[in-house]
Amino acid sequence: MADMCDAFREYLVSEKKASTNTVDSYMRDIHQYSAYCASKNTEPAAADASFIKKYVEYLAVMGKSDATVTRTVASVRCYYRFLISKSIIEENPVNGIKLKKTEKKLPGILDSNEIILLLSQPDGDDYKSVRDKAMLELMYASGMKVSELVSLGVDDVDIDLGFVKCVSLPHARIVPLGAPCIAALADYLQYARFYMIKSEGEKKLFVNCSGTKITRQGFWKIIKEYAKKANIDKDITPHTLRHSFAAHLIENGASLSAVQEMLGHSDIASTQMYSRLARPRIKDVYTKAHPRA
Repeated sequence: MADMCDAFREYLVSEKKASTNTVDSYMRDIHQYSAYCASKNTEPAAADASFIKKYVEYLAVMGKSDATVTRTVASVRCYYRFLISKSIIEENPVNGIKLKKTEKKLPGILDSNEIILLLSQPDGDDYKSVRDKAMLELMYASGMKVSELVSLGVDDVDIDLGFVKCVSLPHARIVPLGAPCIAALADYLQYARFYMIKSEGEKKLFVNCSGTKITRQGFWKIIKEYAKKANIDKDITPHTLRHSFAAHLIENGASLSAVQEMLGHSDIASTQMYSRLARPRIKDVYTKAHPRA
């Protein structure tokens, strides 16, 4: 089973071109499922639909939420597709398994005033503040993921043309940048980065205070620090800036297809939820502005 798990990981990386986070999530689910199979003295390849139903019931008894159960079953379904591709089994035992429909929770976003407040927090001229200002501005200006932010190379940003190249498997995309973001990046590159890097050969755009590549966890701490400083009473994560970026674009008239391209979504259905986020604000604007509202 361990060998098949390793092969499945390679399949996700090489053939499905899944991101590191997606691979880790799938593998956690499959290792959990493998442990359950072992406890029942059943090889995964020998499982049938009845066995899968009992596993779903087991997850519910363990207190897993409907959303978690749905995600876990999706991982197991993908694993069996892999086994079929290797001619180990002929049918997917997960097909036909019906799960409770889960309503997708809308993500939290910041309004325009909260965004301005958050982005204004790094206001010092020390290296860290200049770097933090550039990172926050870039996150909101581009809607990129934190994993993309910390992976950026110096060459991925073009200050003169005003764009950033986001590299996220399996595709890369080009996103334009606004004037405040370009100014913050220029300040960082001119006045801070050179003095922060540990080695002149460092290729990563953003580095930590030790001069090496900043981590996802490092940026989480940074955004939490400034959210607290701004007294914004919301649970703010790096993804909050991505969600806010998309919702504000749609709220101000951007097309779904344009936002889809900038976010790097392969399916426009993933982008459509931002219309739901923007809808109450658009209605509020209509109520206040339309003479017949």
